Amino acid sequence: MTPPRSVLVIVTRRIGDVLLATPVIRSLKRAWPDTAVDALVFSGSAAALAANPDVRHIHAIAERPALAQHLAFVGRLFRRYDLAVSLVPGDRPTFYAWAAGRRRVGLLLDTRNERWKRAWLHQWAPYDLNEKHTLLTHLAVLALLPVPATTEMVMAWSGDDAAVAAQKLAPLHGQRYVVLHLYPKFTYKMWHEAGWVTLARWIREHGFAVVLTGGNDVDELAYVNQIASRMQTPLNLAGQLTLAQSACVLSGAAAYVGPDTAMTHVAAALDVPAVTFFGPTDPLKWAPWPKGHATANTPWRRLGDQAHGKLRVLQGRAACTPCNKEGCQRHVASPSDCLLALPAVDVIHALSSVAKLA
Repeated sequence: MTPPRSVLVIVTRRIGDVLLATPVIRSLKRAWPDTAVDALVFSGSAAALAANPDVRHIHAIAERPALAQHLAFVGRLFRRYDLAVSLVPGDRPTFYAWAAGRRRVGLLLDTRNERWKRAWLHQWAPYDLNEKHTLLTHLAVLALLPVPATTEMVMAWSGDDAAVAAQKLAPLHGQRYVVLHLYPKFTYKMWHEAGWVTLARWIREHGFAVVLTGGNDVDELAYVNQIASRMQTPLNLAGQLTLAQSACVLSGAAAYVGPDTAMTHVAAALDVPAVTFFGPTDPLKWAPWPKGHATANTPWRRLGDQAHGKLRVLQGRAACTPCNKEGCQRHVASPSDCLLALPAVDVIHALSSVAKLA
């Protein structure tokens, strides 16, 4: 295949999904170094690619745009790219691929009800819902081109981002630190407050500072500030950093602990020793991808506590995990009993084993 002059990669999902799509972008750029690679993402996910050296331009669209805004957006994209690659099997991303690309490939669900979307693409590959890690599912589209696949995730920052991170860490005076990311956006992915407080105390008792990260959402800041008030003088950076600046802070950490959220994928991409916990969500598909795991084999099992390199994945303490439901009341604002039953001692043991802090 003659390398295209321009490619649009479409991944209209959350930040973690966009990070798990960066190996596709890197694979395209390595195969076609002179090709301009752009990305189309939701507005709230653009930060994942803001400093990505493989991406020329980011097109960002609201999750629920007004009709006039949406039509104008599609009009600006119409047949603008030699190739459009959709990594999401939904109606909108597949339509974006049809609109933007003179040639179109993508991932689709291999079901009878979804077959009509095939008419919008020149070629498609099945989107695996159950048995492959999401990163590997994304990479399946490359076989249609064909382009050699790399599993390397990319999280980057600028020199200005590094300067901001250094300024924010200055109060530590060079003390080594552990990053805790408390807030996973949805209640059903949350651990318990008492566990975070106990964990922070243990970290400080072993000579490390505690650094808290988080976004600037009002609910997130309230949640982090409430827990921080019970900890002994953590460096609370929630709401003060961009994703890229948070990644720069994380890159210098002795270890990281966080739930099933985007920052956990960042920790894995940066090869920081990390502990995470999964409740209703299936770790086989969504656990952080271990840096250097280059095979086409999914690195995680569906059940049980697991270790892979510098990563530890703990599973919620209930026989029903993973249920793939949004909390015990089946909505994103409901808690998950399996995560509330995960004791701090298990997280401390995992952190001690992966980061040798004890």
